[in-house]
Amino acid sequence: MFRGRTMRTGHDDNEREEAAPVDMIASLFEARGWPCEFVSDDEVTGEIQGSWANYQLRAIWRIEDHVLQILCLPDIRIPDDKKLAVYELMALINEQVWIGHFDIWSNGSVLLYRHGLMLGDEGLLSISQAQAAIEAAVDECDRFYPAFQFILWGDKSPADALASAMVDAAGEA
Repeated sequence: MFRGRTMRTGHDDNEREEAAPVDMIASLFEARGWPCEFVSDDEVTGEIQGSWANYQLRAIWRIEDHVLQILCLPDIRIPDDKKLAVYELMALINEQVWIGHFDIWSNGSVLLYRHGLMLGDEGLLSISQAQAAIEAAVDECDRFYPAFQFILWGDKSPADALASAMVDAAGEA
């Protein structure tokens, strides 16, 4: 599955494999049994089942910047009459997100989660980096998906939508 270069280094008896970023993302998808395909040499797309929906995931490598952009799209389109409330909700959500952010793609008004990983001069990605980036994207989409639905279908205010979505069970089972 690897289409680019790979490198294996040893450090303190721990071996770590690294590969070209989109190749490593594709390998992770393949290992998990998730469908994916190369859009180009610098882009791979796939689909992951989240807790609330199927998410389209795109990984785009910008070699000139040494940045791998991860996009996770929960297949939510924002109608014009809900954009103001969704923008307010995104501002509240983005205050709580440590890595990446939510945005609305101007082409088609599609909601997305976006995160850029700055890789070193070698431009290589480890399997642990790939896994952490993908898991973070899916986790954040799962975490806030209900809040967007409360705006779109429940006509809640942004603050109420976020509060309703963030209700956690008291205590531990």
